[in-house]
Amino acid sequence: MLVALAAWAHPYHASIMEAKLNPKTQQLEVALKVFTDDMETALSQGAARPVRLLETPAAQLTPLISNYLRRSIAVGTKPGEALPLNYLGMEREKDAHWIYFSVKLNKRTQGINLSHRLLMEQFSDQMNIVNLEANGKKLSALFRSGNDTQRISW
Repeated sequence: MLVALAAWAHPYHASIMEAKLNPKTQQLEVALKVFTDDMETALSQGAARPVRLLETPAAQLTPLISNYLRRSIAVGTKPGEALPLNYLGMEREKDAHWIYFSVKLNKRTQGINLSHRLLMEQFSDQMNIVNLEANGKKLSALFRSGNDTQRISW
């Protein structure tokens, strides 16, 4: 049985964030790809029963995901700031899910402070990759334990 469980596990823990600054609305539009089983592990922590993304009704799942995102990801235009995240929804892609949200920046800026601790409490080897497009520039950053807050400038 352990062999069967090991076959289902993936060998690394990572998320990919694709973010784009909409210059007209000054809004950061985000698509975040996470492994389904990893997200279920995080959402199930402290819950009375395991959370399953495909089985949990949207009315129950939406606040769980929204709250988890707000605890794990902070976007601001200055250090320590956490602007409101607007959860938009999610969709399944094979063994992963895309989670969509946006962040309205409170002013025109040449960069953001991003704190990205998604799944780091659950997995010591978690890597969060960020690809951001703003003002015609494409930027990338890698977030890991011990390096979970960075300034991304454009």
